[in-house]
Amino acid sequence: MSINNNNQEAAKSREQFKKENNLKPAKVRRRRIRVRILPIWLRIIIVAVLIFLSLIAGAAVGYGVVGNGEAKDIFKKSTWTHIVDLIEKE
Repeated sequence: MSINNNNQEAAKSREQFKKENNLKPAKVRRRRIRVRILPIWLRIIIVAVLIFLSLIAGAAVGYGVVGNGEAKDIFKKSTWTHIVDLIEKE
């Protein structure tokens, strides 16, 4: 029987707790304003520049190290026409 009494007291205290919480005014939630350090358009430009630089670095490593050429030769038009001719040749 003491277990039942304890449960009833606990239930009463829970009910009292709920009533006390309902009497308190609800907290007003403030929306957090997010300030972006870099605007989205600037992020897109940065990503585009990084992709371009990685392409240049990849071509320099590929042509200079793997292809046993000079890395600075990737900036010459004759190098690219030669590469395109090799690819298109059947």
